[in-house]
Amino acid sequence: MDKKPNILFLMSDQLRYDVLGYNGNSIVRTPTIDHLAEKGVVFTNAYTPSPLCVPARQCMMAGQWPKTCKCQAWGDGLEPFYMTFARRFSQYAYSTIACGKLHHIGPDQMQGWNLRVGEDNPIWPKYISGKKEEEFKKYDNPSQWWPWAKEVKRAGVGRDPHIIIDEYNIQGAINIIDEYFNSPYYDKEQVHRPILLKVGLRAPHYPYMTGEDKFGYYLNRVKPFLNQEVFPHPFLSQNEVKEGVEVSGREIRRTTAAYYGRVETIDEFFKKVLDRLEYVGENLDNWIIIFTNDHGDMLGEHGIWMKYQYFEGSVKVPLIIRWPKEFPESQKIDKNVNLIDLFATLCELAHIPVPSGLDSRSLIPLMKGDDSNWDNETISAVEETLMIKKDHLKYQHYGENAPEVLFDLKRNPEETINYIDEPGYSEQIQLFRKRKKELEYGQ
Repeated sequence: MDKKPNILFLMSDQLRYDVLGYNGNSIVRTPTIDHLAEKGVVFTNAYTPSPLCVPARQCMMAGQWPKTCKCQAWGDGLEPFYMTFARRFSQYAYSTIACGKLHHIGPDQMQGWNLRVGEDNPIWPKYISGKKEEEFKKYDNPSQWWPWAKEVKRAGVGRDPHIIIDEYNIQGAINIIDEYFNSPYYDKEQVHRPILLKVGLRAPHYPYMTGEDKFGYYLNRVKPFLNQEVFPHPFLSQNEVKEGVEVSGREIRRTTAAYYGRVETIDEFFKKVLDRLEYVGENLDNWIIIFTNDHGDMLGEHGIWMKYQYFEGSVKVPLIIRWPKEFPESQKIDKNVNLIDLFATLCELAHIPVPSGLDSRSLIPLMKGDDSNWDNETISAVEETLMIKKDHLKYQHYGENAPEVLFDLKRNPEETINYIDEPGYSEQIQLFRKRKKELEYGQ
């Protein structure tokens, strides 16, 4: 019998691509993720379909751009029974099990997963059938979010709810592995269907708190973004926190140290899952292992915080695909790819037909060394704003009343110069504007 491969999908939340050892960061301690990269295919230019958690995750699951699956904003959920890669794999006899964060917010909380384990978001009020608007208005709290400066000022040593929840979710994954492969209590001989096991963490998403040991280790080692100039643009300057006015340089250093500690913690969590698979007798070289993240965190770069932006720190994500059985040599691929491309890629790896209507492109040709037919473009979008990256150029549209932006990552990797009005780029800009219209953004 030609059994399909088991798949482990590891995902973190709000992790900068450059706070990982394998990506050249010599300060952070991420031995588990680095080990995955040693025998894996590393995509050095992977991007999120949206630098915002809910649409990013749901677009990834649907293999479609935000406008295609109508997940453009923070409160947008996939329609019930939408085709996700979990649903597609369940149709082909996979046990699809999710432990931890998914951020499915609509009434269909399963979205193709056969089993969900751990804490996650409930159905959001906008999706409650028969909702009485007048009753909900009595409890609206428009001031539930505080300024980002407060998030920076309170960073440091602590134990926050996200880590507690992640511990719970990791234990759930361990319990699933024990039951699925050992069944120690009933001693049943397991005739296993292949498994797609997703482990989703909340960290390193703020609050910026970590244990005392990790905080002390990183505090004088990190290189925080200090004395940053804010980019002169109404959108790219959002979420500014003024150093020396709202927060001190020391507070930014403390925040950065806590963030690094949280990254190290997720590495430890993933190690527990991998160790448990080996404990029950699984050879990890026979598994397809995916590691990625929904979007980044500006962490004070350009003087701003959080996500939402089309700067690399927010829109670029780590991506590793490890399957030594089929791809024994480690490699780095620098082509522009997107999280939505995982749908078609996973289907092809598992020899499952790719559904029609996807925007997803299989990464397998790139992994086999063939980029001859690869259109080196990717996009990211939030509501009616859009980023198009083609080769090393990054075009950004922010609506009809805000300036366009063009970054050239080859000439200016720091993303401090807007080349939109430079004559030498006029031809490329016209092509970007034409593509923008094809994607139904702007005029």
